[in-house]
Formats: sequence, structure tokens, C-alpha cells
Amino acid sequence: MKGIRKYIKIILLSIGFMLLACLKSMAQTEPMYSQYMYNMLGVNPAYAGNREATSFNVFQRRQWVGLEGAPQTTSVSIDQSIFNKKAGWGIQMYDDKLGVEKADGINLMTATRIRVSEKGIISGGLSFGLMNYRIDLMNVVNRYTTTDPSFYSNFNKWTPSIGLGLYYNTDNFFAGISIPNILKSRLSAFDVIKSGLQKINAKHIFLTTGIVIPINENIKLKPSTMIKMVEGAPIEADLNTNIWLHDLISVGLSYRTGDAVIGMAEIQATENLRFGYSYDVTLSPLKYYNNGSHELMIRYEFGNTKTKVKSTRYF
Repeated sequence: MKGIRKYIKIILLSIGFMLLACLKSMAQTEPMYSQYMYNMLGVNPAYAGNREATSFNVFQRRQWVGLEGAPQTTSVSIDQSIFNKKAGWGIQMYDDKLGVEKADGINLMTATRIRVSEKGIISGGLSFGLMNYRIDLMNVVNRYTTTDPSFYSNFNKWTPSIGLGLYYNTDNFFAGISIPNILKSRLSAFDVIKSGLQKINAKHIFLTTGIVIPINENIKLKPSTMIKMVEGAPIEADLNTNIWLHDLISVGLSYRTGDAVIGMAEIQATENLRFGYSYDVTLSPLKYYNNGSHELMIRYEFGNTKTKVKSTRYF
């Protein structure tokens, strides 16, 4: 048993060192979720199995409604804990669209979980996936010239993806760091030169944390934040506060630095079923060209009565 725990600790330390190394080499555009706190599997592979029950999630996001070519993202995932809650696995399928750019893919996640205190668990996770990346360059409107050789053909390629993450949580607190994809999985250097496109391969680094503060028996305050770092772009943060009422209904407000104010609401419809909705009001100059962003979340969990999900479902 001690040998296994030592092996797991080595894995966690290795993931940590790789994440730190990547912090200096940020150089793939990741989908954005306003309800990130309920879609952590899409941000950090170390989250796999954290809720202990088998969890099935569906996310649908329509960003900047009314703006032609605006981002649209659909994500479907499932994960659960295994090996007596000492490990977890997950799978995510996604479809991401932005203008003439489209990406479909699948990610497989695995995580190791170590209890470091009575209530604290630290997890290290890896994800492996395949992405089908396409750019419909021949249908780009308002090209400088229709005879530009950069637009003679489209891109359509399958590429691998690898993600890393660390995640720590108790019943009332969580913190994580992750890189969903450390590879240049969209355009190669040759493709960038050939197409004239720039800043396609920037890695995304996510820092997340949150805490539950009981106000009284029926009201709980849950502030959280997600910080996103991308080379060539300002650091962006989502600052969020949710209020849970009777563990059944949640309302919240978020601020995305320099970009949007977000209102959100959730309902725990049954012990197993949860619905969430968020609406983004754009603050940047894009506000004159769109009608906000909509995001829908559906989660169903199997076997709640046999797990500790009730006490940890805030994350």
C-alpha cells in the first residue's frame, strides 16, 4: 500500500513540475464557460471523479447572440470515481464553432486522488484526446482580394491533445491549476505562415478557487474565481458570487474583467438532477453588435444516496 501511495505522489509531483514549466512557455483557443464552477471537468482533468457519484453533464453556450460567426460551444461529459475513490476517470465530447473555424473532439481523463487531511483531497489529472480542426477559408467574406492564395483551400486535420491539472478540495473549499491542452493542436507553424493567421496556438492556463461560507442553516455564500492566462493577451478573471437557498436554489452574479457582467441561476430539481442558466451582458465595444450570451447547464448524477455528494456538490 505504501508503495502505491509513493507511486501516486510521484505522479502528482511530476504533473506539478510540468505545469510550472508550461507557465513559462505559454505560447489553441479554449472554449469559455460562465458556469465554470459546474463544468470543472472541461477546465481541469484532475477534477475527474471528484463528485464521487457518476456525473453526467451537458453544456450549451451561445455567445454574442446576433453577431454573425459568434462562438457556439456544446460539451457533453461523464465522470466517476473508481478504486474505492482513490482515482477517477472521465470522458468529454465537444463541438466548438467560431466564424469559419470549427473544432470537434473527444478527451479521456484520468486522475489520482490522495487524502491529505481529514477532509482534504489533492488530485492530479491527465487528459488525452483527438481534435478534428477545420477552417473554411474559401468562404471568408470581405477578403482583401479573391485571388489571394491564402484562401485557395481549406484546412481539415486531426490532431492529438494532452492536458494537465492539479486540484485540491475539502467540503467547503477548492483550488486548482490546469492547462487543458499543452500541444499546438490547431495550426502548425507552417500552417500559420501559409494562411497568414496569427495567435492560433496560444496555450491557456487556468487558476480556479472557491469557498462556501455558511450564513445560517438555510443560506450559504459561495464566492469563486477563475483566472485565465494566454500569451499575447491580458490576464482575464471571472469573479463570481453565488447564494444558495435551502440547498435547492442558487442565484449569482459574476464579473469578467473588461468583458461582461453575468447573471446566473440554478435549481436542484431532484436529488439527482440540476439545471443552470447564465446570461452575459457584454461591456466591451462588442455590446453594440450583440444581444448577450446564453449558457445552459444540465447535470444528472447516478447513485447520490450512496455517496457523499450532498455535502460536496457546491463544487
